[in-house]
Amino acid sequence: MEFLKKHLLAQRYCLVDYPFGRDIMVFKVKGKMFATLGKNRINHQLQLNLKCDPNEAMSLRGKFPAIISADHISKHHWNTVILDGSLPQAHLLSMVDNSYVLVVETLPKKIRALMD
Repeated sequence: MEFLKKHLLAQRYCLVDYPFGRDIMVFKVKGKMFATLGKNRINHQLQLNLKCDPNEAMSLRGKFPAIISADHISKHHWNTVILDGSLPQAHLLSMVDNSYVLVVETLPKKIRALMD
């Protein structure tokens, strides 16, 4: 999953934080989380949480068994991707990009202007 970590870290102004312990990487842009990456504490599967448009989130859950509603985060706006290799890499990276953009869009205009 190094390709995934590299892609997450390549997002502009991305920083990694560990507020939930060393086992869960939290990727942030200007202090706002856009992804988490870590192992499920029960079954130890690697999984990724990503922000998503609510309508698209539901659609993706219906299309891909590896995409489920997120635990411990708003199920309306966040999906969990079980990284079992079943989701095409291009689709996974596109979901990361989408999550990043959705979070950047929620930043104050003043901060967004400084990012350009």
